Amino acid sequence: MANKLKMFRNTNQTQRFRFVVLVIGCLVVSMTFIMISRPLDFPSFGLKIRRAGPSDVEGEKIAPTLRDDDQSSKESEKYQEENDLQGKKVDSITDPNKDEKPETDEAFESTSETEEEGTKNGGNSDQDESHSRMTLPTISNYTINDLAQVENKTTTPEQPAAQEITNNVEKKLSCEFSDPRADVCEMSGDIRIPGNSSDVLFVDSNERNEEFRFRPYARKGDAAAFSRVRELTVKAAGTTAPQCTVTHAVPAVVFSAGGYTGNLFHDFTDVLIPLFLASRHVHGEVQFVVSDMNPWWVYRYLPVFQKLSKFPVIDFDKDKEVHCFSKAVVGLRAHKELSIDPARAPNGYSMVDFAKFLREAFSLERDSISNIEDLAGKKPRILIIARKQSRAFTNPHEIAELADQLGFEVTVNDGEVGSDVAQFARLVNSMDVMVGVHGSGLTNLLFLPPNATVIQVVPWGGLEWMSMLDFGDPAKDMKLNYVQYSIGIEESSLIEQYPKDHPVFKDPMSIHKQGYPVMRSTFMDNQNVKIDIKKFKIVLWKALEHIIQ
Repeated sequence: MANKLKMFRNTNQTQRFRFVVLVIGCLVVSMTFIMISRPLDFPSFGLKIRRAGPSDVEGEKIAPTLRDDDQSSKESEKYQEENDLQGKKVDSITDPNKDEKPETDEAFESTSETEEEGTKNGGNSDQDESHSRMTLPTISNYTINDLAQVENKTTTPEQPAAQEITNNVEKKLSCEFSDPRADVCEMSGDIRIPGNSSDVLFVDSNERNEEFRFRPYARKGDAAAFSRVRELTVKAAGTTAPQCTVTHAVPAVVFSAGGYTGNLFHDFTDVLIPLFLASRHVHGEVQFVVSDMNPWWVYRYLPVFQKLSKFPVIDFDKDKEVHCFSKAVVGLRAHKELSIDPARAPNGYSMVDFAKFLREAFSLERDSISNIEDLAGKKPRILIIARKQSRAFTNPHEIAELADQLGFEVTVNDGEVGSDVAQFARLVNSMDVMVGVHGSGLTNLLFLPPNATVIQVVPWGGLEWMSMLDFGDPAKDMKLNYVQYSIGIEESSLIEQYPKDHPVFKDPMSIHKQGYPVMRSTFMDNQNVKIDIKKFKIVLWKALEHIIQ
C-alpha cells in the first residue's frame, strides 16, 4: 500500500510539473508574439522596441537624417564602381570626328541631339537623382558624367525648393557693356532659363521692364565671329514667367560655343580661358549652359569641362526643360589674347595657374624641363610645327637636320591636334623647345612644361606686334622662355610674287592700312617661309643656352 501511494504521489508531481512547464511555455510564446507584432513602451527606461517593416527595406531612416558629407561617404563605393565602368566605356570610345575633321574658322553643324533630363520627383526616393545626358555623334548611348548630377538637386514646380533657394539671395541684375572684349550680365535671385529659347529670365515682382540683347562670346566687335553666335536676351519677367521644371543648387554660366571655335587659338582665347576665369574659383560647383553648342567640340575638350564643372553641360538650343538658378552669369570675360590679367582675375589667377590646370586636366607628367644634369646620356627634345598650308616651312627637313646636328632629338609635326587634344598635349609636354611660324599651331605652347622655350618665326610684313600679342606675351606670362625670329625678304615666298620695289617690301604698313582682310590675304594667307639655316643656327643656340642655364 505504501508503495502504491508513493507511486501515486510521484505520478501526481510529474503531472503538476508538466502543467507548469506548459503554462510557462504558453506565456513565453505569447510574450514573443506580442513583442514582434507591435512596439512596447517602457516608460521607466524611455525606450521603444520597433518591429522591422517594409519601410526599412525601402530605405526609410529610423535614426536622424545624416549630413550630406556622411551620405556621400556611404555612397562612395557605389559611385566608384559605376565610375570605373563608365571609365572603361570612355576608353573604348572612338573619335566622333575621325573621318570628318572640321576646317579652321568654319561654321560647324551637327545632327546629334543633347538631352538634359530633369528629375520629375513625385516623392519616391529612388527618383531623387537627376541624370543629364549628352549624346555625342557616332557614339551610342555615351553619357558624360552621368553620376555627377547626383548633387545637382532638381525638383518639380510643386516642391518649394526653388523658393527656398532664392529666399535668402539678394535680388540683383547688373550688366556691363563697356568692356572692349565682351558683354556680361550677372544676376542673383529667381533666374529661369527656358531651354530651346533665347531668353534668360530674371523674375522680379516689381514688374521691371528691362531687357538686354547681346551675344555671349568674347570677341566683341568681330562681325565674322558674331555671325555664328546666337543673340540672347536677358530680361526682367513678372508672374508670367514659366514654371521651373529643374531647379539647380549651383550657379549657372551661360555662354556661346559658336564664333571661331574649331580653331585651336580661338578655342582657348575666346572660350576656354574665359571659362576658366568664370568658374575655376567655385571648384566644380557650377552648371554650364551652352548656346551654339556642337557636341563634337565639347568632346574635344571634355577633360577641361569635367575639371571645371561636376555636371554635364546643358545644350541651351535643344533642351526642353525650364532650368532655375539662384545665381547666373551670362557671357564670359576675357582680358587679352591667350592670356590672363591677374589683377582682374578671381583669386589672382594667372597664366601660370591656367597652365597648371591644363596639366592636371590632361594628366600631363612634366611640370619642368630637363636640366643639364638630367640630360646626361639624353638629348633635349625639340618640336617643329610644320604647317601644311599658308605660312608653312618650305624646308622643314633642313631645319630638322640643323637641330639634330646641334644635339636635339627632333620631332616634326603639323600641329593639328584634331579631336584628341590630350594625346597631342602629351607630345608637346614631353618637349623642351617648340618652333613654329606665327599661327594657331603655336597655341600648343600651353602644354609645354615651365621654363621650356618657344621660338616664334614671324613672316614678312610687319607682323611683329601681332605675333608678340598672340603668342609672345602669353609665353612670357606662362614663365616660358621666348625667342622671336623675324624672317628677311629672301626667306619669304612673297619674293616670287612681287618685285622688290613693291609696297609689300618697301612699305608693308601701307598694306595694313588697307584693312585687315587685305593684310591677312597678303601676308598671312599667301606666304610661306624658307628658313635661312645659317641665321637660324643662332636662334637654336639660344634655346640650348636656356636649357643649360
